[in-house]
Amino acid sequence: MVCGGFACSKNCLCALNLLYTLVSLLLIGIAAWGIGFGLISSLRVVGVVIAVGIFLFLIALVGLIGAVKHHQVLLFFYMIILLLVFIVQFSVSCACLALNREQQGQLLEVGWNNTASARNDIQRNLNCCGFRNFDPNGTCPASCFKSSRSCSPCAPIIGKYAGEVLQFVGGIGLFFSFTEILGVWLTYRYRNQKDPRANPSAFL
Repeated sequence: MVCGGFACSKNCLCALNLLYTLVSLLLIGIAAWGIGFGLISSLRVVGVVIAVGIFLFLIALVGLIGAVKHHQVLLFFYMIILLLVFIVQFSVSCACLALNREQQGQLLEVGWNNTASARNDIQRNLNCCGFRNFDPNGTCPASCFKSSRSCSPCAPIIGKYAGEVLQFVGGIGLFFSFTEILGVWLTYRYRNQKDPRANPSAFL
């Protein structure tokens, strides 16, 4: 059977949602792993990652059930939600790729000032203190501060990786945004196809 048929559309949609399910479980697992090994102590960061994972899992579950049962209502809501997610994710991904060095620094500084627990994680893991300036009279969880009270500021160290991380996040986001628009197209086509095994007089 050609890929334009009912069975192929169904199988492609199921495979796409199984991929989303695996990604969602991976996100939840990474968050749990980071907490378990003490790499992340910020409940806000972990909460956001877990929330994104659960949201993606629920979307995939709706799409999977809708694809298996050829349920028109579930497929419609799945298509609308996936389209909205595509718009948001595509915009954020393009913004990540478009940020210059100065904008990256400003964004990092805002995040640094607004997340105390994440700030402590960064200082401890990167062995640095302060964002742009080191304050010897302050407090810092880094090992350099405890041993010699002489540490490098974190901004130059973070700046080395910030561009690469944003490029990576933007690239991954763009990749998944195109899979989402593929999912929207598959769902639209699949909704308008008739199940050859169904009763011709039944309401689809």
